[in-house]
Amino acid sequence: MDLSLLSSPFVLLLTTLIVIVVFKVVTAVHNTYFYWKKKNVPYLPDSLSSFAMGWKVLLNRVNFVDYTKYMYNYHPDAKYIGLADFSTAVVLLRDPELIKDVMVKDFEYFPDHRNMLDENVEPLFSKNVFVLRGDRWREMRNTLSPSFTASKMKFMFDLISECSQDFVNYLIDNPEFCHAIDTKDTFRRYANDVIATVAFGINVNSMKDRNNEFFLKGIEITKFGTGFLPIIKMLIIRSFPRLSKFFGLTFFSPTTGKFFKQIVEETIKVREEKGIVRPDMIHLLMQARDKEGENVHKMTLNDIVSQAFIFFVAGFETSATLMCFVAHELAVNQDVQDRLREEVQRHFAEGNGKISYEELSKMSYMDMVVSEALRKYPPAIFSDRLCVKKYELPVPQPGYKSVTIEPDHVVLVPTYGIHHDPKYFPNPDKFDPERFSEENKDNISPYTYLPFGHGPRKCIGNRFVLMETKILIAHILQKFTIKATEKTIDPIVFDKKVFALQPVGGFWVGLEKRET
Repeated sequence: MDLSLLSSPFVLLLTTLIVIVVFKVVTAVHNTYFYWKKKNVPYLPDSLSSFAMGWKVLLNRVNFVDYTKYMYNYHPDAKYIGLADFSTAVVLLRDPELIKDVMVKDFEYFPDHRNMLDENVEPLFSKNVFVLRGDRWREMRNTLSPSFTASKMKFMFDLISECSQDFVNYLIDNPEFCHAIDTKDTFRRYANDVIATVAFGINVNSMKDRNNEFFLKGIEITKFGTGFLPIIKMLIIRSFPRLSKFFGLTFFSPTTGKFFKQIVEETIKVREEKGIVRPDMIHLLMQARDKEGENVHKMTLNDIVSQAFIFFVAGFETSATLMCFVAHELAVNQDVQDRLREEVQRHFAEGNGKISYEELSKMSYMDMVVSEALRKYPPAIFSDRLCVKKYELPVPQPGYKSVTIEPDHVVLVPTYGIHHDPKYFPNPDKFDPERFSEENKDNISPYTYLPFGHGPRKCIGNRFVLMETKILIAHILQKFTIKATEKTIDPIVFDKKVFALQPVGGFWVGLEKRET
């Protein structure tokens, strides 16, 4: 080895930079993990074990659900506890009344989500309504809200119902496909077709055209949260946006952004040239783009693409996952399935073989089943809010003092932990739709059922997800019995390789054609 290399200016500079980075990281971690101790706030007492636990999640040694339970249950009597998200101080809320204050009553102190990605690094994702902040968020929220009113849902119902019927007809025509179905793949295809027609005005049949580009892009997008390397990539982009931009490191591939931009651009061009008016998301965004005014943010093509993109991502993955859990629970709880089928058949009969928007809205037991699936398997394990003004929290528990949290501190709402707290939902691991019956639902403590969040930042598309799920389940139950197979895992064991709720080995059920 040439020892002279060790004394070269480049090596000395590189060594110095490494030492500085390591020193800063160690200092940041040390300060963060002892921050709450100095504040006299209940916190995870062993900082090193907490830090190690976080890395075990990243390294796929512990699943995210177990990590969530570990944090939520450590101080069972505290209204909130102090945590560290690597180098960021975080408050984990446990008290429903405090959750109400943060999400609704004192929303002005917590109006935003944490900054995930720099706009200059990831323009496709960073301009959507979920991550926008301040006035730009309010303006975009007001622009998109009309897309999800009851009247718009009624308009979109026929489009979604047609996708659902095409989906079920394919299953009827291909019985060999029904013995053991990977429902995640299958329901993603249905969700893909729904989003394509409702948001982009494009007709796709992903069961027949199995490799259509819309579906393949959806699969590509969902891989960003799977495995160790994508998570590390996300942390690098979040923590070092300038460096990421310099090296061209992005969350989603450039081809994905190009694909969605081209689709939206061509759709807008055709509609403008031919005078096509279709009351969907693209049309509302086009109207917003043409608004004039001194205080109006001028909407660009990238703004429109970003909203369409997040709608696609949420509709593709969140809806499909909810359908998977509903199908799983119906397969392993045949009594629930039988009762739900009776309700479905009654409404089909009343509609002369069809289900209308009004009939779907009247299915009370369907609503109970889907609500319980959302309780047991919430779409997001946590919700977050970003503090923008100093805010005094109450005393966390006897023996402690109140604490003031600073701007840029993150507040977490542990949705999964609350949904599985026996104090609020007795026997929480049991799938029990009766929790949401007319007689029982008023007994649910306010702000303990939060599948779509709450307050002004509540998920804007929740009505859409519910309608899309319910109409598909209704059409499936009319024609099939959902059954467990050898691949069906019950009780579910969650996969350590993903942050979302997903069983080891995936979702599997069988469909048995019914005599009608």
